[in-house]
Amino acid sequence: MPNSAISRVCWRKLKPAVAATTYTGERTSKNYAFVDAVARKNVELAVAEIRKDSPVLAQMESNGAIKIAGAMYNLETGVVDFLTG
Repeated sequence: MPNSAISRVCWRKLKPAVAATTYTGERTSKNYAFVDAVARKNVELAVAEIRKDSPVLAQMESNGAIKIAGAMYNLETGVVDFLTG
């Protein structure tokens, strides 16, 4: 469990994504592939939560008026990767 207050808040927000991430390698913050998998799962869960918590947005998306999309921003390259699903 993280020590600082900021770390505890971040951990509390990311805990569901960590638990939901399927990964067979080393499940630590030192493993870039695992951290990336958790981040992607967190985006997926956030998009699902938006759809669940906002019936108006969900209906607009169903009608084709908007698209709710999750994305990952690569700090090294500046590339935005829009996730499907």
